[in-house]
Amino acid sequence: MNEPLVFMFSGQGSQYHHMGKELFSKNTVFRQCMLEMDAIVSRQIGISIVNEMYHPAKRVSDPFDRVLYTHPAIFMVEYSLYRVFAEKGIQPDYVLGASLGEFASAAASGVLDAKEILECILEQATVIEKYCDKGKMLAILDKPQLLLDHPHLFENSELTSIHYDSHFVISGESENIQQITDVLRENGILCQPLPVSYGFHSSLIDPAEDVYKEFLRSKSFKHPSIPLVSCLTGRSIREIHNDFFWDTVRRPMRFREAIQFLESQHTCHFIDLGPSGTLAAFVKQLISGDSANRCHSIITPFHQELKNLEMVERLQKLERK
Repeated sequence: MNEPLVFMFSGQGSQYHHMGKELFSKNTVFRQCMLEMDAIVSRQIGISIVNEMYHPAKRVSDPFDRVLYTHPAIFMVEYSLYRVFAEKGIQPDYVLGASLGEFASAAASGVLDAKEILECILEQATVIEKYCDKGKMLAILDKPQLLLDHPHLFENSELTSIHYDSHFVISGESENIQQITDVLRENGILCQPLPVSYGFHSSLIDPAEDVYKEFLRSKSFKHPSIPLVSCLTGRSIREIHNDFFWDTVRRPMRFREAIQFLESQHTCHFIDLGPSGTLAAFVKQLISGDSANRCHSIITPFHQELKNLEMVERLQKLERK
């Protein structure tokens, strides 16, 4: 029996300058899709995301964290890669989005078309920038029990996700997250600030809630045409409610539960369509058996996407024979 194919889409924190550059330069479908969406975004905000993302003076390590740019940039890369697979006749059995990645999984499953999804993304970025104070998110490579063992240290932060047993993320005001970072590093605990400028999945973005929910009421969502597993619920969902795209960036992520749900149904093959391969790395920590053969990423900061794409395409052809 063929292993069900799961496409995964990551969210804020996975972005960087020049992500997907090799595909943009050498894959016609990817490039055309990127340019079509860039034209839509440019008409709305007066900025070319493609020019911003692929600016020749920018290095991969340079900050790329303005949400008005990174929100659409992540979606554009992920959805363009989805279109590359679709053009090759490779369709997923499930789509799974994490946080902002829920927009790409919704577009892939036909909940809204790409243009409407971009409108939702740009409006969310706009209201967050307008109404919310900036914040930070911190990934901590330790057991979440740390939060209970040191409540005073974490009292001014909020738990946003547990990706696997020794990796969780918190959000908070910038000063508070910096203090936590300093203490953790002094005690030899590995942690990594995410390249974001707001405290997603926390009360820090609550000031944007009412305005964004009012905007979402103007949208009419279709039922997913591909089974959609959401990190909002940790399960498959059959209907998108009007507040869905707010809840996916405000409520905690249940990525671990979503993977456990899929694995309880099938032995799956996972492909990470995000820019950095982070979800693939998380899955390898969660699934049993030969995870290296069941979980792949295409785009990474090391720019081997054509090679990775060819390998996954070859594996899928063998799998589907």
